[in-house]
Amino acid sequence: MGKKHQKNLQNQEELLKTLGDFTSKENWDSFFSIRGSDNAFEWYAEWPQLKEPLLSNLIGPSSNNDGNTDKEMFILVPGCGNSKLSEYLYDEGFCNITNVDFSKVVISDMLRRNIRKRPVMKWRVMDMTNMQFANESFGAILDKGGLDALMEPELGSKLGTQYLSEVKRLLKVGGRFICLTLAESHVLGLLFPKFRYGWKMGIHPIAMKPSDTSRLQTFMVVAERENSPTLCQIVSTVNQSSFGGPKSQVHGLCRALEEENKIRADYSSGSDITYALEDLTIGVEGNLAELCPNRRIQLSLGEPGISLFCYRAVLLDARKDFGPFTYHCAVFLVPKARAREWLFSSEEGQWVVVESSNAARLIMIFLDSSHLDASTEDIQKDLSPLIMQLAPGNFDDEAQIPFMEASDGIKQRKIIIEITSPLTGPIIVDDVIYEKVDDNISRLFASEDVIFRRLTFQRTENLVQSEAVLSREGSPSSVADITQKIGRSTSKSKKKGNQKKSGSNSSSSDGLSSDLKVDHSYLASSYHTGIISGFTLISSHLDDLASTGGMVRSVVIGLGAGLLPMFLHKHLTFAEIEVLELDPVVVDLARDYFDFRDDERLKVHVTDGLKYVKDSADAVTNDLSKSKVPSSNGNSIPSSAPLKSTEKIDILIVDVDSSDSSSGLSCPAADFVEESFLMAAKGSLSDQGLFVINLVSRSQAIKDSIYSKLKSVFPHLFHLQLDEDVNEVIFALKMETCTVEDKLHEASQRLARLLNLENSSWGQDITEATSKIKRLR
Repeated sequence: MGKKHQKNLQNQEELLKTLGDFTSKENWDSFFSIRGSDNAFEWYAEWPQLKEPLLSNLIGPSSNNDGNTDKEMFILVPGCGNSKLSEYLYDEGFCNITNVDFSKVVISDMLRRNIRKRPVMKWRVMDMTNMQFANESFGAILDKGGLDALMEPELGSKLGTQYLSEVKRLLKVGGRFICLTLAESHVLGLLFPKFRYGWKMGIHPIAMKPSDTSRLQTFMVVAERENSPTLCQIVSTVNQSSFGGPKSQVHGLCRALEEENKIRADYSSGSDITYALEDLTIGVEGNLAELCPNRRIQLSLGEPGISLFCYRAVLLDARKDFGPFTYHCAVFLVPKARAREWLFSSEEGQWVVVESSNAARLIMIFLDSSHLDASTEDIQKDLSPLIMQLAPGNFDDEAQIPFMEASDGIKQRKIIIEITSPLTGPIIVDDVIYEKVDDNISRLFASEDVIFRRLTFQRTENLVQSEAVLSREGSPSSVADITQKIGRSTSKSKKKGNQKKSGSNSSSSDGLSSDLKVDHSYLASSYHTGIISGFTLISSHLDDLASTGGMVRSVVIGLGAGLLPMFLHKHLTFAEIEVLELDPVVVDLARDYFDFRDDERLKVHVTDGLKYVKDSADAVTNDLSKSKVPSSNGNSIPSSAPLKSTEKIDILIVDVDSSDSSSGLSCPAADFVEESFLMAAKGSLSDQGLFVINLVSRSQAIKDSIYSKLKSVFPHLFHLQLDEDVNEVIFALKMETCTVEDKLHEASQRLARLLNLENSSWGQDITEATSKIKRLR
């Protein structure tokens, strides 16, 4: 028997190889034709192992509101194949079974096999992703490997999404979806979120035969439809210690289960919930058919197989005092380039948009990089059927929902270079002319058509890393310059890695005329202005150094385009500046496209800023006389160029982005706000030194955690929240006593003098920013 069983298994495996694509009807027809009708093929577990857990879920707790007994319930078996599972159930007394498969071959075979013995059982040729049954037709849906077959990793989740939507449509209240699965991560990643609100869910292992211990474990997932949109934790009887299958399988399942239950716990506590459209239609946030003034809901729209794209959205029901309303319901598209603006990213700003839209209900759609190649017409066509499900109940179906759109604010754009760095990923340098610029910039450059050169790291969605103004030897540049330039060069220049480009030392190359240069006398980024304004907190110390011929020891972690260090070099003439940049590609871009130049007072080094600061703090403590850091070509050189290790730092600036945007912290990288680094930063500072962090996060919880860590290390903290921006600049002082906040206006005037900006608009900008610096309590 052992040899015969082994031979049967071998024959089954060879036959399965003929399938290839599990979603192909033709392949399955061929498979079942070769196998024949009398030779049943069982996916995963067989009846002796399934009988007890399956019957216990079909008989008992589940309610049948139609008055039928449990065994009279209507059961659907999609993707039935030639399994004997339905036959066993029928023989147990469950006669109202409908079997579905898209293979005509297997349905014909199964009908012939059962027509006399089991005359009530039905067999239908039908696609399980688009079944022709009325809503709420079944009390149970039994899936044995069907979902897994649809979820081939290389095919994505489109078919699985369509199928599970059908399952939810066809089940009655109190009905159960019983899914036999191998519980792979990509399957659970779709299955768990699909059955969140309004479903009780459990997952249980199916006993294995002793001869099958080397095979993957089969699990039974049971989702029961509730009568209300409750959110429950997933119940599990999986025990890692007694698990019979491969350890990697159970570890993956337990990890997915833990992550999903954490999400459900967070949602239950009301923290930052993003609903699916299906969740909203069952009433998790009240009756969507009714307008509810001041209601705001974050949601995701679209799914693979349902729409071309997926969208992040916010639904807002206007306050009554916003009326009278021109539109009952409207859509507002926000392009990727503007999604970070305060007007669209903050709740307060979104209500401003609602008021100006004259819509009783406004649905804001945030476009991202996946929508870049789609036209507005394509987006509207894709969104329309989804939006109709969110329209108020008294909305006239014949009326058209207006689509409004925020311009991306760019009048003209030219990509100068696209490059992929092994460390940073895709990077873009482009020249743009904005449709509207700040009045101060227009006055300063005597033009509304100022050209900005931008550096963007694609890994951080929508974040422009650096932005500079281009001018002709100090004169403002106009739209004619960029138009003429675009006409000359239409090809897109590309580099790979850190390959050098010929002529890379020429400034502002690759498309712009050679006489246009980055204007380093002006900082286009408001957060750079904010960083400089914080120097008022140590302006007395800076003044003392300037008057005695001393030098300000400054370290900037994160080069970007080099605009902040170049500005400091130009205006703080008694500063020695060290810039620490981890990525040599970024250094090359700053030199080649942003006119960054180093000299005796300004040095850049390709090195780890975390390690440098910690080593510096240790060196100060141990009074070391020498240190080594890598040069920009990657070789280690003596530290005659960097600051002397034993000399403390007067200004330490952290201006780096995070490579993990999913963490909720865009800037800085999480390592730079760990207590160990903060202690090293404090240890490296002079007694009157200033520590500065550019902080970007939309999560108040993350920001509160960072505040707490900073407070545990530094005695005095200040912050500057920039208007219409998510950037927040944090200033930390090492000194134990601090009275500077009472004299900020006087200190700002002193700083303007030290920067030689007393009579300039820039000096006024710094003074204005200084007035917004507040102590962080």
